[in-house]
Amino acid sequence: MNLVVQAAGKTDIGVVRANNEDNFGFDVRAGVFIVCDGMGGQAAGELASKIAVDTVLGYFRHDTRRALSPVLGRTFEGVSERATALANAIQLANQAIQTAGAHNAEHAGMGSTIVAVRAEGNLFSTANVGDSRIYLVREGGIQQLTRDHSLVMEQVRRGLMTMEEAENSKMQNVIVRALGSEDSVEPDLEDHEFSPGDVLLLCSDGMSRYVKEGTMVEVIGRNAALEQSCEELIQAAKGGGSDDNITCLLLRVVEQTWHGRLLGRLSSGNSRQSST
Repeated sequence: MNLVVQAAGKTDIGVVRANNEDNFGFDVRAGVFIVCDGMGGQAAGELASKIAVDTVLGYFRHDTRRALSPVLGRTFEGVSERATALANAIQLANQAIQTAGAHNAEHAGMGSTIVAVRAEGNLFSTANVGDSRIYLVREGGIQQLTRDHSLVMEQVRRGLMTMEEAENSKMQNVIVRALGSEDSVEPDLEDHEFSPGDVLLLCSDGMSRYVKEGTMVEVIGRNAALEQSCEELIQAAKGGGSDDNITCLLLRVVEQTWHGRLLGRLSSGNSRQSST
């Protein structure tokens, strides 16, 4: 079975914020897809998320031979080489954000979340730091593949707060893990397998907090064009009261036809990068 990836993304400043601190990027040929949500004053969050996207994309575009070399002496056990490469790229992004913050007092303390996917054939790996999310939409169902690194979700996991209380908490914005906050960062890593027709949704919390999972499935299911689904999901977040920047990146895997294999063409563009 020969699967190919189609991808489309969109970011929106939203209805409240004065600037957009979200960034996303992807390279279909390299099989890398990223959404980041920055934080920090004086446009520092916007810079941090852009550094993260640029660093991870550059890591896989420029020298894939180094992808398995440990960064900062870190090794990651129990996951594939594909996931290890994602983790190494994220370590470099963390380092780059720290360095940029140290060189400019106005950017001190800036940081970013990250969710990233690396796809190879019918296999893919996920990585995340912070509270941006990755969802898998498959055969009319939806599953959140990532685990939020937020204060309220830590409380839920410990049984100290219900999910309903977490969704209504004023502390939802407090994250406990981010790029740029420490010398080294611990991404959550997982390996998965695609089925034809699967859709992955990568999004910032400006979407995930305001769009119900059922709406995500409905919108993705009724649109053939991923670009249209992105637009409708962003509008759904706005309609749901989102007071944050909103970013959506969609991946769909399809079986490549015989003439597609013959011509060596993908049904989507090779790469795209958004920097607000």
